[in-house]
Amino acid sequence: MRPLDHANYYFPRRELIRKFRALGYSGPFSGGKHQFMIKGLKKIRVPNPHGSGDIHISLVKEIIRQAGISTIEWDKA
Repeated sequence: MRPLDHANYYFPRRELIRKFRALGYSGPFSGGKHQFMIKGLKKIRVPNPHGSGDIHISLVKEIIRQAGISTIEWDKA
């Protein structure tokens, strides 16, 4: 598990998906320009893989914020 700090500037896309699944989200599902994951009425977009498939940590933090997940919940997942 990687903590969300600036020492690691990139976060693996696969780990992002694994953590959201651990938090109860289903997917990713295809739809439009991006895949998405759902939990009840909440829907988050998953960034498309480019090059290494890693996502910049600032975008990961924004996705977590939009999903309404605390950093404590995220670290435990």
